[in-house]
Amino acid sequence: MHAFRPFLPRSLSLLLSLSVFVSLSVTTATAASAPSRPNLLIIQTDEHNFRTLGCYRALLPADQAFIWGEGIKVDTPHLDWIAAHGAIADRFYATSPVCTPSRAALLTGRYPQNTGAIQNDLPLRDDMITYAEVLRRVGYATGYAGKWHLDGDARPGFAPARKFGWEENRYMFNRGHYKKLIEDEKGPRVGAVNAAGVPTYALDGADAKTFTTDFLTDRTIDFIRRHAAAPFCWHVSFPDPHGPNTVRAPYDTMFFNVDFKQPRSAQSPGKDLPAYAATLAGAFNKNQMALYFGMVKCLDDNVGRILATLRETGQLERTFIVVTSDHGDLCGEHGRDNKGVPMEGSSRIPFLLHAPGVVPPGTVVRSALGNVDFKPTILALMGITNPTTDEGRDASVLFRTGRAPADWADHAFVRIGGGPKRTTAGEDGELAEGNGWLGTFSRDYKFIVAPGAAPSLFDLANDPHGMYDCTHCFSCIDACPKDVAPMNQIMRLRRLAGDDHEIAAAQTTGLAIELVESGRQAAHAIGVVVPLVDLIDQRRHQRLNGNRPVALSAYALLGDRKHTALGRFDQFTRRLTFVVENRGCDIGTRFQQLT
Repeated sequence: MHAFRPFLPRSLSLLLSLSVFVSLSVTTATAASAPSRPNLLIIQTDEHNFRTLGCYRALLPADQAFIWGEGIKVDTPHLDWIAAHGAIADRFYATSPVCTPSRAALLTGRYPQNTGAIQNDLPLRDDMITYAEVLRRVGYATGYAGKWHLDGDARPGFAPARKFGWEENRYMFNRGHYKKLIEDEKGPRVGAVNAAGVPTYALDGADAKTFTTDFLTDRTIDFIRRHAAAPFCWHVSFPDPHGPNTVRAPYDTMFFNVDFKQPRSAQSPGKDLPAYAATLAGAFNKNQMALYFGMVKCLDDNVGRILATLRETGQLERTFIVVTSDHGDLCGEHGRDNKGVPMEGSSRIPFLLHAPGVVPPGTVVRSALGNVDFKPTILALMGITNPTTDEGRDASVLFRTGRAPADWADHAFVRIGGGPKRTTAGEDGELAEGNGWLGTFSRDYKFIVAPGAAPSLFDLANDPHGMYDCTHCFSCIDACPKDVAPMNQIMRLRRLAGDDHEIAAAQTTGLAIELVESGRQAAHAIGVVVPLVDLIDQRRHQRLNGNRPVALSAYALLGDRKHTALGRFDQFTRRLTFVVENRGCDIGTRFQQLT
């Protein structure tokens, strides 16, 4: 882990330091009488590509920072300020890169299959205890404004009856990406309707007061001002930059003269990729990218308004600020838009944390984390006792110290699917349930199993565009030269396997743990395959000694608490079982049967 240093001229850096000193001096008087517990402000966006934030681009090589063309970017100074004065999580993943399950994981600290909200439009279970409920019980004023997406299929569904800890939820609406909101004596409502009076996503003349991002910012500012004397917890959930890609003036034309290029991963299709990662032939739309950048710029400007209010009211230095999203948007990577796949643009999301006095400014957390880890982590950082048993990990030590403990496992579990089968396609086009996948993500590797497909391993260190499946011999040679360990390991395992392709598949699966153990110092990064490797070794021993092969099974990622020997792996999914049969390892078939 390394400290993040914003790229500022020396004079500007000195001015920034002076302004921070003055700000701290001004707020000292109020801090003495202020509540000892910090405020918590969550700023959540929707379908937000992490590369649109300047603080993330600063951590990336140029070919990764500017995937839409050299120097093509949207400036985000206010979001970058939060990163520079707090922490940025470099590898933060949506536990499930679709709206509902991702939001459920963030709020509850539990994996989606254990919240009732494993796919869009399924409601959060009544017995779920959110981080807001924990804070409400210890005296926090709580409120939520914006998109919720955890109360079934109601649309827009303002102020749902189930509050889950948010006392003020007048401006909470269940779902939809409405662009214009208004409020009168009847309460808040969508300001654009069709001829039948049904709310629509049309702009309909939305301006700086009625455009949804601005509208929700105004309500955030009002809440902050009303609760300046007491600790508060406020969650504002902006529907942008999710499609439809429309935004109010002047942001609608701000980037129209930019010559956006299709990302490299779409221009140069990868090799031997599974269906969920294969490059599609979809046309790249420059105008859509211009509008997407416009939405991001509008968001950043409104974050600036929120920060200004915190400074004005003397609350900035006693307010924890979190910026994150529910999932990413591929924005043309691999010829795709939107989300739902394990590729970086879809699954990797922003996570910024401003925690004065607790998290050192400029901290970069480089270990893989998921938003299921958020609840136990933020409560620990705030000094609030967590009364629930969460499945996410308390990663507070990573943010406090900038270093991972020696026994920290560098991995995050990510999944799509596993719930009841849908009869119709979801509004957002997420994958059908039979085409789900399960993955273990580390900083440098990504291991994926999916029904009907062989397991896949992506070497992010050498192939950051995710264009090569390393489990196929020679497919990744462009990304992994012969002197790089992954290629050597793959070739060795192939030689050991000989012509027995089914045994080869099983042994190649085992390379994941071998790679991690040899040189990456993260023995559990691809932990999903650890039990499988043990079984493969047993089966190979039996085969070599002329013994009759037997069916063996390992519960790698089981939710059933009666299987606890595998520790953290039992938290991920109830029914995934790896089985080594007489004819090798058929992960895909078993996964499909069990889910």
